[in-house]
Amino acid sequence: MITVVVSAYNVANYPQGGGVFWEYMQFVQGLRQLGCEVYWLEDLRGSGKAAPDVSNVAEFAQRMERYGMAGKFILYESRRTESGDVKRDYMGMSRSEAEGVFRRADVMLNFHYAIDPAMLSLFRRTALVDFDPGLLQTWISTGQLAVPQHDVYLTTGETVGTPGARIPDCGISWRRIRPLVSLEHWAATPCRDCEVFTTVSSWWTYDWLKDEKGNLYDNNKRVTFLEFLELPRFTRQALELALCFGTSAQDVQDRQLLESHGWRVRHAHEVTRTPEMYQAYIQQSRGEFSCAKPSCMKFQGAWVSVRTLCYLASGKPVVVQHTGPSSYLPNGLGMFRFSTLEEAVSAFEAIHSDYERHSRAAREIAEAYFDSKRVAREILDCALSRPSVDGHTQDRESGLGEGKPANLVPG
Repeated sequence: MITVVVSAYNVANYPQGGGVFWEYMQFVQGLRQLGCEVYWLEDLRGSGKAAPDVSNVAEFAQRMERYGMAGKFILYESRRTESGDVKRDYMGMSRSEAEGVFRRADVMLNFHYAIDPAMLSLFRRTALVDFDPGLLQTWISTGQLAVPQHDVYLTTGETVGTPGARIPDCGISWRRIRPLVSLEHWAATPCRDCEVFTTVSSWWTYDWLKDEKGNLYDNNKRVTFLEFLELPRFTRQALELALCFGTSAQDVQDRQLLESHGWRVRHAHEVTRTPEMYQAYIQQSRGEFSCAKPSCMKFQGAWVSVRTLCYLASGKPVVVQHTGPSSYLPNGLGMFRFSTLEEAVSAFEAIHSDYERHSRAAREIAEAYFDSKRVAREILDCALSRPSVDGHTQDRESGLGEGKPANLVPG
């Protein structure tokens, strides 16, 4: 049996983030469906928190039990002693038990980009998983983030490391994988009476991106959503945004602006308070409409959100912003990729004309390209393979094109 440790980022400390929980749990469940022994590892101070919240940890433990991971999670705190050494305190199991898991693990899949190198050294093989294609490479190339050395580098960016890509490769041999969704957990839920296209999104992440020339630009979702402010006036389709608003005067004004133009708006935490609430919100929707961060269009990396995969798996057609040419992402049946307001309006009209057909196609897209069991097998093949004689890993492209994934928060 292959043993895999999945190193997550800022989940246990963020109980309101049911969607964030699912982003990592898709990987966990795909690996478990393959018969792997899987452990969840997380640094409780990795998100910058001074100390873990005991109630958050208890709630996290209950969630892990519901998803078959009781006794399979290792939470830890890293702190420096007076002598300058790093000391780790473990929760979920003792130090000897935890480090015994690390020693026997075949590979660690690491989503925590700034993980302590000393933690990595406890594993015999490590694979970095890039959940922020384009952003991660920019953070590295501009010196905004120092990523410790791994044995293998995986990315959900379709164009990362390819000739002509707008994304720097940072001198790293990237192996491309797809994002994934657990079809066993996200069943098709046809809903003829569902009325609203929805999405769950950040609004502000205070994300200003520095490019390789040192220029800063606003990379918040707010920028792109406001470019489509007028959309509700041109379609009969009801549109709702579940957004992580704050309480500032600007947030209040922005919400009023959206509502005055016909958007339904609610706070994201109303629908993401638990993984189950997040899932119910998606599965009670008619489909998804969503914009992407400005960087996604700048990089042209064909980025697609794990959230969007959850809509597709649930049999919900999606209308999402075009993030670059893709060798496999469809456009026009079940999934529509828009660049203009007119294209978004036309997508809704097409979906209305034969909703059942687009709903079936949405599920088929998830089954063909993003099945967690299939993609997890490809991830393991990449993560456990060895470099070739020229020092580069054999890139199987993870089946791309065959068949019928400083702000460090992924997704």
